[in-house]
Amino acid sequence: MPRLAAASLAGTAIEFYDFFVYGTAAALILGPLFFPTFSPVAGTLAAFATFGVGFVARPLGSVLFGHIGDRRGRRPVLVASLLLTGASTVAVGCVPTYDSIGVVAPLLLLVLRFLQGLGLGGEWGGAVLLAVEHAPAERRALWSSFPQVGPALGFLLANGVVLGLSSTLTEAQFAAWGWRVPFWAAGVLAVVGLWLRSSLTESPSFLEIDDHARVPLAEVVRDHWRLLLLTGGGLAIGYAIFYAVTTWSLAYGTEQLGVSRSVMLTCIMGAVLVKGALTPLMALLGDRYGRRPLCLTGCAAAALWMFPMVALLATGAPLPMFLGFMGAMLAFITMFAVIAAYLPELYEPRVRCTGAAVGYNLGGVVGGALTPIVATALAEQGGRVPWGVAAYLTAIALLSLGCFALLPETRPVRVGAAAEAPAG
Repeated sequence: MPRLAAASLAGTAIEFYDFFVYGTAAALILGPLFFPTFSPVAGTLAAFATFGVGFVARPLGSVLFGHIGDRRGRRPVLVASLLLTGASTVAVGCVPTYDSIGVVAPLLLLVLRFLQGLGLGGEWGGAVLLAVEHAPAERRALWSSFPQVGPALGFLLANGVVLGLSSTLTEAQFAAWGWRVPFWAAGVLAVVGLWLRSSLTESPSFLEIDDHARVPLAEVVRDHWRLLLLTGGGLAIGYAIFYAVTTWSLAYGTEQLGVSRSVMLTCIMGAVLVKGALTPLMALLGDRYGRRPLCLTGCAAAALWMFPMVALLATGAPLPMFLGFMGAMLAFITMFAVIAAYLPELYEPRVRCTGAAVGYNLGGVVGGALTPIVATALAEQGGRVPWGVAAYLTAIALLSLGCFALLPETRPVRVGAAAEAPAG
């Protein structure tokens, strides 16, 4: 289990590095380089629109790779998704700007961002299921939480590279070529990830399936459509929180509040570091008290914290901003630390890869794709404190709270009992 958990963590860290480095670039530099004829705010909105395409592609990737995972095994998904995401990320770093090739430049960004999302849509399901289906039932949330640490590490790595480059290069150097370096680095990371995953064995639950689903998505939609909608709605606030903090607030702080890029990145990275460190602890609580109670607690905390978080951000001062971000990330990880165990337990093994991955990525469309765009538009209409953003995030938190309230608990009562049976 430690070796498998380490390989899953490393893989998700690498793939989310690829995904997050685009979000950071969209907030800081892609607007003026690829949409120079737009106003600064409109350019940022356009860059966030290409960012959102990745989330639209993620459910499609979960369908494609979920089909492979349910028909051919979890292990092939990890290799194919990593190759696709890594190659498309490197290619982003090679796209000429608008000044060089005109409108073709943003169109290429759009296509490559779509391919990034397609690969990431398959990554989560494969990595999580290998951990979940190898783990002992009484520690399933703990072991499956390690792939959930990967996004935090990927984010810290992506933003650490950007912070280092933006601190050592001039504005002109960063705009000319420095922003491309983090994308090129994805190629090296992909090779490392493939090496780490080369020795992984197939999931025992998959090997025990006698009758594989012919069209897993059709079965999931027919028999588990309610679970798909509820899990997608339940996860929406987690995505909304994460990208409000890591993407929208970065653009808002640097463009509207005049806070330096390095200060904003440092505050955000500090909050994400706390989130990553606490993930296994929250997962242990999920093994002890159940998945649903932690999800409900996280949603309620998010609903209560969004207005204070926005108020603290509006101060433009490092410590209040960090505290606001950290509170939001604590609410986020209270939910997402147990999601990797919760979603697979809701589905029977023969359609588990498709069902869990599609539900997970539907939440990304609702909460992740729209939040930077909606928040930027709302903040533009507001005053010094963008209360509209806080109201928007609170509404999503209440929606997610209602969805989780309608889902069943899945924590196995005893070892071997209800461990493989779907809970709903």
